[in-house]
Amino acid sequence: MAKTAVVTGGSRGIGKAIALKLANEGYDIALNYASNDEAAKSTREEIISTGVRCEIFKADTSDIGQVKAMFKDIRKSFETIDVLINNAGVVDDAYLLMIRQESLERSLDINIKGYINCAQAASLKMCSQKSGKIINVSSVSSVLAVPGQTVYSATKGAVNSMTQTMAKELAPYGIQVNAVAPGFVGTDMIKSIPGDLAEKYLDSVPMKRFGTAEDVADCVASLLTDAFAYMTGQVIVLDGGLSL
Repeated sequence: MAKTAVVTGGSRGIGKAIALKLANEGYDIALNYASNDEAAKSTREEIISTGVRCEIFKADTSDIGQVKAMFKDIRKSFETIDVLINNAGVVDDAYLLMIRQESLERSLDINIKGYINCAQAASLKMCSQKSGKIINVSSVSSVLAVPGQTVYSATKGAVNSMTQTMAKELAPYGIQVNAVAPGFVGTDMIKSIPGDLAEKYLDSVPMKRFGTAEDVADCVASLLTDAFAYMTGQVIVLDGGLSL
């Protein structure tokens, strides 16, 4: 029987790359997205073309009611929930004195509450199965000070801490919880940075290249293999040496 992976924020960027990677590894995919119907449908078609099942589920992960309804629908569509990739998040950079209250609340809601909501809903099923794996997508900003990212770094630091606590709580139920903290990745966020600033960021990476969404997907897929069956509560920094 095929295993099922739930990927939040899976219609584009890192989430999409992870979903496609896991599909190519044979996982059926439950793909969550927040708003872009066309992008989600397009990603679903790409995933189905690999030969696995894929269903899309529109939900705001910061809303516990929507998350509960989504996971109820996922359980109707798939027999198991074997993997949760907590990826849905927002970046809204601003220097400390320029942080807007609505931006702060949105970041806290999606980047922290959203992860907890989905982990709670997924682990209910995983506990009954006595097995499961949760991967939280963090950021190098959780361990490296980047000006303008007071809020973002705080939320990703919280992701690292919750990963450790979740791992300790859920280990007796056969559930592993780890995190991947990417550095600068060539998604839409990097592409929107002005050229001179992008060059400055690139110069700070010892490996002299930005990461790719596929780099992150490969790391996530590796953590789901039996080679890492004894690892839990860890944060893997994948940043080309940026944080050294």
